[in-house]
Amino acid sequence: MERNRSDDERAAEVRDDERAVYIISVAAELAGVHPQTLRIYERKGLVQPQRTSGNTRRYSERDIRILRQIQDLTQDGGINLAGVKRIIELQAQLDALRARTDELQDQLRIRSERAAADRIDGKIVPLRSVFLPPWQAGSTP
Repeated sequence: MERNRSDDERAAEVRDDERAVYIISVAAELAGVHPQTLRIYERKGLVQPQRTSGNTRRYSERDIRILRQIQDLTQDGGINLAGVKRIIELQAQLDALRARTDELQDQLRIRSERAAADRIDGKIVPLRSVFLPPWQAGSTP
């Protein structure tokens, strides 16, 4: 399960996934398209390959996955490039929301564990605060 992996392992995997190593001809072959198609996708904002100091395009594993997804959506799904772009944007938003949800769940788990630890520590709560209405809780007889 994903939670058992360390943050360092996940970060290393992300770095490897985003490391731009493929030149355009190799990326095109891996994605099953013509190199010119990759240039079109870049102009339309569907993929943003990294650039070397000599301005050569370099594609990552993540880019290749996106390119394959574009091919599936356009060829098998019959979706135009504008629709594909919107789908990719929505998927990115969904991924960000899932990451935020995971963060919030972790925070909630930590707080619950702390609250449970506080109860175990045997903190004393005055009984009068339990039995008296709030407007009388501060007064002493």
